Amino acid sequence: MEWMIAFAPFLMVMFIVWTVSRSKLESKRLSVTAQDSAEKAAQYASNIQQLEDRVRVLERIVTDKGYDVATQIEALRDTRAVETTDSGTPLNIARKEAV
Repeated sequence: MEWMIAFAPFLMVMFIVWTVSRSKLESKRLSVTAQDSAEKAAQYASNIQQLEDRVRVLERIVTDKGYDVATQIEALRDTRAVETTDSGTPLNIARKEAV
């Protein structure tokens, strides 16, 4: 029983040191987490601003009266139709011409 009384102050000091070091580590962890969150929020804000700028440009293009979007879309469809179909005369190598 005497050894417990002699050992008690040592245990109390160790507990206090452990508690203080744990609170410092927790504080550092929270600080790093907050900093990471702030950096991510800034990146997202920058990306959102870029996207909003691009949408404004697209809106300006579409609403411009001198710009004929429908005609250009149809022209693109016509181009794709030509690219997907064969052009020119097909060669039938297997079938020889009769002379």
